[in-house]
Amino acid sequence: MTRIGIDLRLVYYAKGGIATYMHHMAELIPKLDSSARYYLIHSRKDRNALSAPPPAPSAKRVSAWTPAHHPLERQALAFELMPLRLRLLHSPDFIPPMPIPGCRNVITVHDLAFLLYPQFMVPDAYRYYNEQIDSAVAQAAHILAVSEATKRDLIRLLGVPEHKITVQLEGVDARFRPLAAEAVMTIRSKLDLPERYLLFVGTFEPRKNIGGLIEAYRILRDRVRNVPDLVLVGRRGWLYEASLSKIEALGLSEYVMLAENVSSDDLPAVYNGADALIMPSFYEGFGLPALEAMACGTPVIASNRASLPEVIGQAGLLIDPESPDEIAEAIRKLLEDDSLRERLREAGIKRAAEFTWERAAKVAVDVYHRVLG
Repeated sequence: MTRIGIDLRLVYYAKGGIATYMHHMAELIPKLDSSARYYLIHSRKDRNALSAPPPAPSAKRVSAWTPAHHPLERQALAFELMPLRLRLLHSPDFIPPMPIPGCRNVITVHDLAFLLYPQFMVPDAYRYYNEQIDSAVAQAAHILAVSEATKRDLIRLLGVPEHKITVQLEGVDARFRPLAAEAVMTIRSKLDLPERYLLFVGTFEPRKNIGGLIEAYRILRDRVRNVPDLVLVGRRGWLYEASLSKIEALGLSEYVMLAENVSSDDLPAVYNGADALIMPSFYEGFGLPALEAMACGTPVIASNRASLPEVIGQAGLLIDPESPDEIAEAIRKLLEDDSLRERLREAGIKRAAEFTWERAAKVAVDVYHRVLG
């Protein structure tokens, strides 16, 4: 059987959209493709993953010593994977090992934020990604891009030939759906959430434009009575301090809540309980929280940049992330217009149903077999 590897080491070190993508690819691809032997490569520290049963009889979980994002990662991982005699290796975090004899590489590029917005990254992270990207796209036999926007960036910024890129739209887990009021209330009580709230979900970092959202929220409270509280769900990323410091500086500490320990099991109810999700990012490679919120029937207000218009379509309100006033006005409009909220709720559920992880996995399998000929 053809031997194919999927590098899942990053799942142990990081949570978020890329880890979600890796999880679904690892679980679905071996089930869809019984013609190949799949090696699911985990960090040796990820004992939960390594002890879990493989998703299909043709799959095997493999322990790797090489840590993700180590300076010698490419050399060390190549040496470590040689005994597996892989014909193809999929690197979902875009950085493949050094070339392995007889093994072709497929990589996934989620975004090129480090090229477009280097000021939003710490120097070490910027240096690491920037030093890897040129060799990664050159070495790859094929590239999966998670949106048309990311594909355009690959062509425009790195000169990648269009025929070398396949768009692989992400999906939404079935857990994200409209829930009964009782289920939502249980999680709201558990997390001590306000009775009504506006919601942000994502890493707390400059690219997500939390600072602009907080400024918009201040404008909104100055103009409108009875504004719901703002709940920020996520974890602290790099350079988060400047954004979060605006909460106190603008006198909003009483109205803005940080929820940093929300489990993936509780997140669908958190979306369901929100009046709206606001995603004012300067840049997103895909924008999974917007899709998850729409699947739950929660209206979405999102940036008109990069992939977000592509994901949302006509099922949400688009705003200029550079304009806190425009963000505030979109929130006001949504809060005061019952018919608009209902229309976006229905449109969001319908739109989200078009995005499935099964389809994304089928795209990957098709690319593997095209690369292998």
